[in-house]
Amino acid sequence: MNEEANLSKVQEPINTAPPEIREIIERVLQLEKEKLYQRSPRNINDDIVKIVKEVIQ
Repeated sequence: MNEEANLSKVQEPINTAPPEIREIIERVLQLEKEKLYQRSPRNINDDIVKIVKEVIQ
């Protein structure tokens, strides 16, 4: 398989997910990017739970 096919296969669950799930994924990825610089990111689990609660309400 070529690289493009592999990427497509990996992204398929995200691309076919409902809008709410895509929003959660995008916001969690952004949160992780923001915390990358930290030696030991704190409260990331709490932040993820907060994102999920905000989206499902």
